[in-house]
Amino acid sequence: MSARPSPTTALPDEPLSAAPSRVLVLNSGSSSVKYQLLDMRDRSRLASGLVERIGERTSLVRHTPLASGGRTRERTGPVADHDAALKAMAEELALDGLGLDSPELAAIGHRVVHGGMHFTEPTVVDDAVLAEIERLIPVAPLHNPANLTGIRTAMALRPDLPQVAVFDTAFHTTMPESAARYAIDVETADRHRVRRYGFHGTSHAYVSRETARLLGKAPEDVNVIVLHLGNGASASAVRGGRCVDTSMGLTPLEGLVMGTRSGDMDPAVIFHLMRVGEMSADEIDTLLNKKSGLVGLCGDNDMREIRRRVDAGDEQAKLAFDIYIHRLKKYIGAYYAVLGRVDAVAFTAGVGENAAPVREAAVAGLTELGLAVDAERNGARGDGPRLISPAGARVAVAVVPTDEEMEIATQTYALAGKRN
Repeated sequence: MSARPSPTTALPDEPLSAAPSRVLVLNSGSSSVKYQLLDMRDRSRLASGLVERIGERTSLVRHTPLASGGRTRERTGPVADHDAALKAMAEELALDGLGLDSPELAAIGHRVVHGGMHFTEPTVVDDAVLAEIERLIPVAPLHNPANLTGIRTAMALRPDLPQVAVFDTAFHTTMPESAARYAIDVETADRHRVRRYGFHGTSHAYVSRETARLLGKAPEDVNVIVLHLGNGASASAVRGGRCVDTSMGLTPLEGLVMGTRSGDMDPAVIFHLMRVGEMSADEIDTLLNKKSGLVGLCGDNDMREIRRRVDAGDEQAKLAFDIYIHRLKKYIGAYYAVLGRVDAVAFTAGVGENAAPVREAAVAGLTELGLAVDAERNGARGDGPRLISPAGARVAVAVVPTDEEMEIATQTYALAGKRN
């Protein structure tokens, strides 16, 4: 990609550069579309927004013009489908002089949850790519259909622009077969594409790289355990910038205890519930994905509320918290063993970035591994990447805010620039 001019400050409606420099990032869900518009010259955010409850009478459009410091605008009313949602987004952007018809728009980047083993890097979308994403729907039935709808709608609105798919699974395709394979019959696994794919890949990629930057080192020189802790939660072992293991598997159900998902469990529990509990496959699917994890253990999946209950002496909330931490600590230990040498443990996402008690409890008792947090640093709030381990600690413990939209925009712009 050719060199870009030095970053400058400009209002959105001023000419920015000879080459298009803006990237629109879309995250299309089954009933929502989240978006951000970024200028990649200086990595600034121009606007962000959300269209939710698509297909309902009470749809909501929320838009924030970030570049001009304008106030958030909201409106309600029916938004029939994703086509209408993206048109509503385009209308809001146009009000700020940032319309989709702008010559400054270089590409549109799309979050796609499942890319299987076929997609190992960001990919410009064409008919063959669409067909492969569609072929992967059986392993991502809740996500890939919505991602496809968003891509097709955006292609119809701007058929001249590169549409780039950035896959949650791509970062994890570097896992060795020893980590990616399940110990089941190989022919059966291959026929039905049963293997560990991992998710939250854009977050793990971004955070592992930013952790290296925080340490003043190159990513290829750093081994990092990344803990993405939100309502969905996952861990990864990253050696020299490449993922070598991750906690989520064929689906996002495997691994850590999450807000509403069980994480790891004996698969025979499913057979037991079918035989003894007379539950159907769909009922068990709902149980494990939506009625388990923290909400199944104590009725809450908001860590702030759980900690409030723990501090008030609620034993059920304390047990839920302890189970959450126990699983988290097991993965830290396991990935320490996988990596052999650990330079940093990085906490990220909603819980990881904001819940100091979770960070403290997760590394408590691991001083023999070189892990500890400084109480004052851990309790202090901050917006950017920061160390919370004591000065001179053998292993750095860090809080690194994730930025999946920036990661998608960066990958999209790099690929679109090669085509310009």
